[in-house]
Amino acid sequence: MAAPAIEVHARRRQPLGMPPARFLRDYWQKRPLLIRHAFPDFQPPLTPDDLAGLACMEGALARIVSHRQKPKVLDAHRRRNDGEWTVRTGPFDEALFAQLPETGWTLLVQDVDKWNDDTAALLAHFAFIPSWRIDDVMVSYATDRGGVGAHVDQYDVFLLQGSGRRHWSIDVRPHPDLRFRGDVELKLLRAFHPSHSWILEPGDVLYLPPGVPHDGVGVGECTTWSVGMRAPATGELLLDLAAQLAETLPEAQRFADPDLTPAKQAGEIDAAAIARARNTLGPLAAMLDDDALGDWFGSFITRYRAAQVATPRRRTLTPAALAARLPRSVVQRDPWTRFAWRRTGRGARLYAGGNAYDAPPAWARALAGTPRSIDGAVLQALPGRARGLALLTALANAGCVGLRRR
Repeated sequence: MAAPAIEVHARRRQPLGMPPARFLRDYWQKRPLLIRHAFPDFQPPLTPDDLAGLACMEGALARIVSHRQKPKVLDAHRRRNDGEWTVRTGPFDEALFAQLPETGWTLLVQDVDKWNDDTAALLAHFAFIPSWRIDDVMVSYATDRGGVGAHVDQYDVFLLQGSGRRHWSIDVRPHPDLRFRGDVELKLLRAFHPSHSWILEPGDVLYLPPGVPHDGVGVGECTTWSVGMRAPATGELLLDLAAQLAETLPEAQRFADPDLTPAKQAGEIDAAAIARARNTLGPLAAMLDDDALGDWFGSFITRYRAAQVATPRRRTLTPAALAARLPRSVVQRDPWTRFAWRRTGRGARLYAGGNAYDAPPAWARALAGTPRSIDGAVLQALPGRARGLALLTALANAGCVGLRRR
């Protein structure tokens, strides 16, 4: 069976180029779709000057993204993410727009539908999607070669071409490179290799599901109306649900261990403790395997009710410097830092003050055990010396342990 077309033409009674049910079945959150003439004879509700005026109003969420491209990459149709990118946030002073260059920048204003009734009226065209699923209409004005660079959105978006023309490129191949540049404020892709490219004319709509790399570049001056969907991250949902559940739980309902048996190793979070934590959390723990739950629990329980936090060292130690001092020193745990550890196959995880560290089991057992001090020479002789020294260095630099000369 042939894959659904990636480009269709709208019809008089089918602005999606197909019935909404077919669009939702074949494209929604599955694959991109370019719809030619989805809004025939489209007249943008706002002019670029109107948008600039809105960007100057108190409370408006506006950005100006500028790009200075390297001389060797001047073809907007093969645009890369290199060069220098700058981001300004609004509201702006009107005088700023007169100072901007003629090309290479774009103005973006979010939530325009909340400010402008004619823009809000556009949402009636997307009534086949539940209204609570729609987040906002963002409007962008771009100069020639203006854009925000190749990036990935984590939500569905309908990109409606307003005035002018824009060159859009997308990459729908499996497993695209999603690494980001680390030297710019924007989350720009380090590499972008488009599989499809189009010039959008006024009234054309490009639908993109989450996770599709894309890049839009102005071909002359243009405006784009982006209808974005509300897509809360699972973490956001869980945090809010947990907060609501926490408000309903009685103070007396707590982590409990009436079946506790004598500890075999001091400071160890054993499998029975993880099972008790899972039972306490109920359905909230169902998404986590024992390792993930153990990491969370170990970090939480060593941070729980901490009166103070450790103070990092002013002068950091290196593993080599620590190894030279260790035989003549006593390692002391910070009295305010709680320690625990957990077995992970043949290795271990050590938890200190809410942080998790990979550790050789013998070192984790010794550092989390009793007493609070341990002879450095004894510690250095334990198996896994190189990893142990790296662990101890991290703990010392974080202020979780200190070295006292014997």
